Amino acid sequence: MTKRTFIPSNLFRKEFLILTTALCFLITSCNEETLPKPNAFLRLTYDEANYQKVTSNCPYSFDFSDIAKANLNDKCWINIEYPSLKASLNITYRPIEDNLKELLQESEKLTYKHSIKADGISAQPYENVIKKVYGSLLEVTGNAASPLQFHLTDSVKHFITGALYFEVQPNYDSILPAIKYVEKDMKHLMETLEWKN
Repeated sequence: MTKRTFIPSNLFRKEFLILTTALCFLITSCNEETLPKPNAFLRLTYDEANYQKVTSNCPYSFDFSDIAKANLNDKCWINIEYPSLKASLNITYRPIEDNLKELLQESEKLTYKHSIKADGISAQPYENVIKKVYGSLLEVTGNAASPLQFHLTDSVKHFITGALYFEVQPNYDSILPAIKYVEKDMKHLMETLEWKN
């Protein structure tokens, strides 16, 4: 009797190759963990600011953004509200009555009160010798209640502090575009500040 060897047909070879390839893909694909795609981030854009001057009987004046509303009280304190950003810049005026050191300490205390939630605090000094305006802009990074603050003085008669607040629970990464937008306005405010007497 003759020994016969079995040789599969071409059709069987193709089916066998396809089945083997499919099993290889199935086995190797099961080892990888499937991760969902992250949600896209909203791109926030803001209009270019136009500025207007604060008109009041207070001993100072400055320019502020036209997208904001300024509410002034009888102590010359101003609340500048940004309705579209749900933010407000609270500005406090105090006359210097031989108490400049105490006023500076109060301003620092307000900033460092937020250090519990802050990742860092950085200060940018500001000086305009011609207008006699001296101070600094402080940025509090992290989930602090007030991410930007400033103080300005002429070192003799006038002292102003400002603090930015948002009407949302602090989440620094989420509100960072709005912070940077208002920071430009705060710098413009500081640069245009003038004492009246």
